[in-house]
Amino acid sequence: MSKTIISSAAFADTKPHYEILDGLRGVAALLVVFYHIFEGLSFAAGGTLITTINHGYLAVDFFFILSGFVIGYAYDDRLGKTMSLGNFFKRRLIRLHPMIVMGAVLGVVFYCLQGCVRWDGTHVATSMIMLALLCAMFFIPATPGASYDIRGNGEMFPLNGPSWSLFFEYIGNILYALFIHRLSNRALTVLVGILGVALAWFALFDVAGYGMIGVGWTLDGANFLGGMIRMLFPFSMGMLLSRHFKPVKIRGAFWICSAVLLVLFCVPYIEGQSPVSLNGVFEAICILFVFPVLVWLGASGQTTDIRSTQICKFFGDISFPLYAVHYPVMYLFYSWLIENKYYTFGEVWPVAAVVYFGSILLAYVCLKGYDEPVRRWLGKKLQRK
Repeated sequence: MSKTIISSAAFADTKPHYEILDGLRGVAALLVVFYHIFEGLSFAAGGTLITTINHGYLAVDFFFILSGFVIGYAYDDRLGKTMSLGNFFKRRLIRLHPMIVMGAVLGVVFYCLQGCVRWDGTHVATSMIMLALLCAMFFIPATPGASYDIRGNGEMFPLNGPSWSLFFEYIGNILYALFIHRLSNRALTVLVGILGVALAWFALFDVAGYGMIGVGWTLDGANFLGGMIRMLFPFSMGMLLSRHFKPVKIRGAFWICSAVLLVLFCVPYIEGQSPVSLNGVFEAICILFVFPVLVWLGASGQTTDIRSTQICKFFGDISFPLYAVHYPVMYLFYSWLIENKYYTFGEVWPVAAVVYFGSILLAYVCLKGYDEPVRRWLGKKLQRK
């Protein structure tokens, strides 16, 4: 583990930092953007199966276990002792919310560029767009069919769809501060076991009816239940891992774990629903077993040269901004695909490359020009209190 000391949300913390875990979070974010490009092709073609990086949606579950591990490591021995609940919530808000606001603002910009219309072509009033922005900034989700569901497909946050996972991240942080961090190791183990059974049930029996566990993005049907399970199990598992973590000897942890993530995300959709969903079996294996091992190995590894350290730092720095701001660009890309009836990657790869690397550049500009300065300013305000 690197002995580099960095700040969390612009505060001077004193614990060693897991640089490889930061790098893996960045790898997962980069793969999510790639997944969403192929999601757009599927959407334009009328909802066909997503190809190439078929299981990219599992990156969300990987993010949750990373988050649980890092939060448990950073706060378990301080929360309620040297740190108040109020300070914990302030730190988490400062870490997460500036980019949530930026994602919502960019969502409005790209929605206007798209023509201010729902997916069915109907025009949306400016007042409803502003209401959607206000709700997104205060993290109030839209119910399907609500007046501020301005895209008309039932997303919790129609200006920036992936914000649904950050909504559940907030719920996880609240539950951690109020309840989970107080649990003994034995009680936490029992909780993780119960949640693991719930997740396996949800995936194996395809409770949502999607043929996959890519749920949580809407408040419709079983999505809220599925989103809660998708967050609670890996989040709690990450905390449990942080309490019991002892590094193992491993070389090249970053490259090994990155390669495993790429392979897992590229596994084709697995057909078969009887007696259980075979795709659900694969998803459950990834979330219940493989991802915890990857986090353990990533936390055990060390960066051994300047180049790998720089890569992990850049990936870690860019990961959250990229996840938070790339999807408004995707909406515009999807609209272009639908309008021009493009359904294959071969037809659009030059534009897709611009979208991909443009999203990374946009995230970097937001990071350096907005997120870091705002968090530094807010951090100083908190330290003075």
